[in-house]
Amino acid sequence: MSKSPRNALLAGAAGLAVALVGPLLAQPTQKNHGPAKPPHAAPATAPAAPAAAPKLGLGREALPAELKAWSIGVRPDGQGLPPGKGTVRQGDELFQAQCAACHGEFGQGNGRWPVLAGGQGSLKDDRPEKTIGSFWPDLSTVFDYIHRAMPYGNAQSLQPDEVYALTAYLLYLNDIVKDEDFELSDKNFTSVKLPNAAAFYDDDRETTEKAFWGRQPCMKDCKSEVKITGRATVLDVTPDSKTAPKVD
Repeated sequence: MSKSPRNALLAGAAGLAVALVGPLLAQPTQKNHGPAKPPHAAPATAPAAPAAAPKLGLGREALPAELKAWSIGVRPDGQGLPPGKGTVRQGDELFQAQCAACHGEFGQGNGRWPVLAGGQGSLKDDRPEKTIGSFWPDLSTVFDYIHRAMPYGNAQSLQPDEVYALTAYLLYLNDIVKDEDFELSDKNFTSVKLPNAAAFYDDDRETTEKAFWGRQPCMKDCKSEVKITGRATVLDVTPDSKTAPKVD
């Protein structure tokens, strides 16, 4: 019986498959359990690093001189102090010309402007005077504030020597130094201690009050009865008139 063209085509395809698969089946089996490696395989390469984010092309890096102009903070340990010096007498002249209009000739404050001197021993009073001599903890705060923000309306116009002189004069006004010839400089700055420095301490609530931070509220020894003595709608706590019922 002769083969049909369709049968002949199938037979030819089967023969081609055997010709291709036969050599692969004849290869020796691998003895190891890992994947077979082709001969002379190239070493594996590390994955490519992610591409850096493209720059926006806006602005430029600040120059060292520009950073220095902004970095004017002064710390209690003296870091940031510029070289310089100034005496109490020099500070007196500067204070009368640049500061007395607001703070008074002797730092007593004019009108509602801040008082800078006096107030020692008043911190427990009903109206304490929180001045440099009575309250402030560090002399660096005085220097930094003058250097950064004074005189009012013309901030950062003072030279370092002038700031040292003004700071020395404020020490004199607060009886912290007694000599009008006292000279304050970057060399002796940290040796000056303000009277109230020892009354300041680090915020210790994380340790001293941590016991009160429990998530579960205390439900012991609670008051057995709660009596409502009044309601806001009855007491009229925000009256339209000038008189209202007394609220205890």
